[in-house]
Amino acid sequence: MFKLFSSRRYRRRWFYPLVSFVVALSLWLGSPMPSQAIPWFDVLMRGVQVIQLSNMSDRQEVQIGSQINQQLVSREVRLYRNSEINNYVKQIGQKLATNSDRPNIPYTFQVVNDKGINAFATMGGFVYVNTGLLKLADNEAELASVIAHEIGHITSRHSVEQMRQAALAGGVATVAGLDRNRAVGIGVELALRRPHSRDAEYEADQEGLEMMRRAGYAQSATVTFMEKLLKQGGSTPTFLSTHPATSDRIAALKRAINPQQANVGIGLDSATYKAKIRSLS
Repeated sequence: MFKLFSSRRYRRRWFYPLVSFVVALSLWLGSPMPSQAIPWFDVLMRGVQVIQLSNMSDRQEVQIGSQINQQLVSREVRLYRNSEINNYVKQIGQKLATNSDRPNIPYTFQVVNDKGINAFATMGGFVYVNTGLLKLADNEAELASVIAHEIGHITSRHSVEQMRQAALAGGVATVAGLDRNRAVGIGVELALRRPHSRDAEYEADQEGLEMMRRAGYAQSATVTFMEKLLKQGGSTPTFLSTHPATSDRIAALKRAINPQQANVGIGLDSATYKAKIRSLS
C-alpha cells in the first residue's frame, strides 16, 4: 500500500509540472517569434497568466477589467475630478447596479472629461460617462438610461464575448487560452473603438430597461434620450458610432414599454437635474 501511494505521489510530482510546461509551450509556439530567444523561465511564467475566455470566472473578469481600466485612465482618457459630479454619477450607477442581474460584482463609475457625447463600459463592472453626455441629458432618468444600458453590456458579458471573437480572429488565442497581457490590450481597443453587435445592443437595451423599472426610474427617458441623440446637428455623436442601429432600437424599446407606465417613476424633473450638475464646467 505504501508503495502504491508513493508511486501515485511520484506521478503527481512530474505530471502537473508537465501540464504547465505544455500550456506554456503552446502559448510560445502560438505567438509571433521575436528576433531573440525567449528565456524558458519567461515562457513558463507566461503559462501561469493564461485565461480561458469561454469559462472566465467573475473574479478573473474583474481583475482583467481593472487592468484595462488602469491603462484607459493612464493613457487614453482624462477623468473629470469634480467630486460632486462624480459622487452623483456613482449614486445613480450603484442604484442601477443593485437592481441588475449581476449585483454581486463591484462596479466602478467614472466621469470622463470630454465634451464628446459618449459612454462606454469594460468587463468587470467599469462604466465611463463623458461630461458631454451629462450636459446633453435633460434629466436624471435620461442619464440613468445610458448608465443602465452600459451595465447591461456588463451583465450580459458582451465584452468577454467580443474579446473571445477578437482573439480568435487575430490568431492570438491558443488551445490553452489567451495571454492576460494580450487580453488587456484587446480590452482597451474594444472599449474605445469597437462597436457592439446589433444583438448585443438590443440585449443591453432590454437589460437596461428592466434595471430602470426595478430602480424606480421612468422608462420613457430611455426613448427620449435616444431620440435626442438622433436629432443632434453637426457631427454624429460618438455614442451612435459605438452603439449603432439607434432608430431600430428606439422602435424596439417603444414596443417593450407599457405606454400607461412610461412616465411612472423618478428622474424626470429637469430643474432638479440641472441643479445637480450645475458645477459641471
